[in-house]
Amino acid sequence: MALTVEGMFLEMAHGFARRFEPLTVCCYEVDVEGVVDLRTHADRVATRIELSDLACPWAYDLARGKQPASWRVARGLIATGVSGILTPSFAAGARADMANLTLWKWGPDLPHKVEVFDPSGRLPKSQLSW
Repeated sequence: MALTVEGMFLEMAHGFARRFEPLTVCCYEVDVEGVVDLRTHADRVATRIELSDLACPWAYDLARGKQPASWRVARGLIATGVSGILTPSFAAGARADMANLTLWKWGPDLPHKVEVFDPSGRLPKSQLSW
């Protein structure tokens, strides 16, 4: 989840200006424990995670039959019980203040509560209406 609207559009465009697949944009209310903040150098040093591992070309690595470094990071954090991470955005054109939240543990209940923000009830209530 991008933390800004501008960041969301950059992430969705994959670096291509004005090129979007059809999408539904939603905001979420998030109350999740166990999130590690990897946006700063100090936080990455504390967790022994390299910025280059987070910024790896994961699709390219997969195409070459290689496990992406970011996947190794994720597996290691998941194994220690981490629910998710905050990371800088690596989308083409992202500003230094743009970031993303990636969650591995989430659902309708605390301590990993994530709910779509839909106060006027515009979103479908089940998969049947998609």
